[in-house]
Amino acid sequence: MPVFRSGDPNTPVWSELKFFEILDVLPGQKCTVPFRGPKERYVCIKGEVSAFINGQENVVKQYGVLDIPADADVIFSSEQGGSVMRLCGDWGEETGATGVFPVWKNDNPQNIGDPADYSRNASFDNHYHDCDEYWIIYSGSGRAVSEGIIYEVGVGDCIATGRGHHHDFPFVYEDVSAVFFETTLVGQKRLGHLWNHTHGPAEPDMERV
Repeated sequence: MPVFRSGDPNTPVWSELKFFEILDVLPGQKCTVPFRGPKERYVCIKGEVSAFINGQENVVKQYGVLDIPADADVIFSSEQGGSVMRLCGDWGEETGATGVFPVWKNDNPQNIGDPADYSRNASFDNHYHDCDEYWIIYSGSGRAVSEGIIYEVGVGDCIATGRGHHHDFPFVYEDVSAVFFETTLVGQKRLGHLWNHTHGPAEPDMERV
């Protein structure tokens, strides 16, 4: 089951992402977050926050990413207020990218990736990776495709796609904002979106479905 929520028993056993949550940092207040591990990464999805780790300040601007040292608690603060997505799990040393992506309705939707026969009202490319990838939706709703199966998804859902499997986000009901997290690179360890027509045939890991 590639669509799950944090703490859901349907979380795939192979998932390198074990837990996620959104933390809202209110203006002028401090928020202490104990380390959960085994590894932790934060993505700032709104505003700007300061993360104090072992007494050192790390300023994380909107869409910025911060890795947390093992066993280190974090104290967040923000002058204007901000929000971060917390990612916890067990991934390798070499990973793909992490960040935020939008998907919105388009009168002339395009797919520059591999061919797909489902309906589309948003421009997105059908692609695969040399790693697992996780999309965590924090606003909007739509239809995501993973391994050729269409899923209705919305806020709080995580779409987990195993390495070598195609995925796509072809249709939105309300404009979507989501965090993407590409975990441990394997095989050729190529970065970014990969397409059969450009990078060669995908080799999906059939144990990661």
